[in-house]
Amino acid sequence: MNNAVHALPVSVGRVVEIHGPVVDIICETLPPLHRALTVAIDGGSAVLEVLHHLDPHQVRAIALSRTAGLQRGTPVFDSGAPLRVPVSVECMGRLLDAFGQPLDGGAPLAPNEFRNLLSPPPLLSDTLPSSGILETGIKVIDLLCPFIRGGKTGLFGGAGVGKTVLIMEFMQAVALLHGGVSVFAGVGERIREGHELWHEMGDNGALANAVLVFGQMDESPGVRFRVGLAALTYAEYLRDTLGKEVLFLMDNVFRFVQAGSEVSGLLGRMPATVGYQPTLPSEVAELEDRIVSSRLGNITSVQAVYVPADDMTDPAVGAILAHLDTRVILSRAQAAKGIYPAVDPLASGSNLMDRHFLGDRHYQVAHDVREHLARYRELEDIITMLGIEELSEADRRVVQRARRLQRYLTQPFHAMTAQNAASGVSVTLTQTLADCEAFLRGEYDDLPEERCYMRGAMDVSA
Repeated sequence: MNNAVHALPVSVGRVVEIHGPVVDIICETLPPLHRALTVAIDGGSAVLEVLHHLDPHQVRAIALSRTAGLQRGTPVFDSGAPLRVPVSVECMGRLLDAFGQPLDGGAPLAPNEFRNLLSPPPLLSDTLPSSGILETGIKVIDLLCPFIRGGKTGLFGGAGVGKTVLIMEFMQAVALLHGGVSVFAGVGERIREGHELWHEMGDNGALANAVLVFGQMDESPGVRFRVGLAALTYAEYLRDTLGKEVLFLMDNVFRFVQAGSEVSGLLGRMPATVGYQPTLPSEVAELEDRIVSSRLGNITSVQAVYVPADDMTDPAVGAILAHLDTRVILSRAQAAKGIYPAVDPLASGSNLMDRHFLGDRHYQVAHDVREHLARYRELEDIITMLGIEELSEADRRVVQRARRLQRYLTQPFHAMTAQNAASGVSVTLTQTLADCEAFLRGEYDDLPEERCYMRGAMDVSA
């Protein structure tokens, strides 16, 4: 029997209709919304979540597993509780599903307690505001779109621009630089991707300081819709219990929205803009509002967001963007030039990009670097058509320094060491600022551009 629900079951009714993952149940007494119900299937059991009261004696539920073998008239049992997961410090280093059950072949967790997936966010008086920079060791991030400790960061981009690789690098950075722990939510992940991530993290040692929670692409929309909340429940537990820096990573938030859209359609709701569910803003807020820091510890979130057709005006992208403190835009054009990480330095930004937060030095260096890169982008078409010789001496100097800065802001990642010949590097923010100041002063004007590419600090031989 599925261990997602542990109360003694009480018969509540029987199945009257089945439409794929949608199950209608006639009940003697209506169970409350979001109550977890169980039903026997082929010697095992399935969990259903009540999402709609059809009339005084009938409810509509979404199955959180396959319904093959389920029949009309099958008895349905009330668990007496909403969806819950077992939590304990033993979850570290484990690969779990949306119910907290192991996917890694290990023993089930010995829980200290059970926590509801749909817990309310902490009281405003118990939360702490986001503050300070969480250094990642990634030059372009720390310089131009710094992460906020206790804040929310979104990695926006289309397919194949490096969102998942960046997330893996952040997991290592938090463990190595800050002694923190990571919780990874794989929402609608391909089984192959999840398998590779699990093995890579085991090989590089990052798995010991992480919890992986997966709702895979082949699972029901109900599971994919709830797995992000299950992972967040573990992040909240580690924040409240260990008091450590917790990095909550979600790949991919867009798949969470898609799963919500599927559930909405299955429940018969009228779609809203561009076919999304009418409850899109509230569903995103239900997740995002719980990602907060409290007096017991910090949760810093990094969320990969797939951008359909590279359209940043998509309603789902807009709903997610409204909750974020930092936006990192990954550009296909940057990737085509071999610039990795493929961060667009002009489109990306952070709420921390303020002189009062960053200090005069960081703010001024970031401003000057952006100014050089922006001027270079303006002149690219002229250079392509007429050549750099047609520019003024001042513009040629700006272009030459911008090209070196653009290459300096690349670096090899620890997460890709097994695939690349180069070992991964981390660079402190202080060193990044010093190097950029040297570029802006012209100290590296005579250095070949290729010597600036895919390296760490400039005072280290490459």
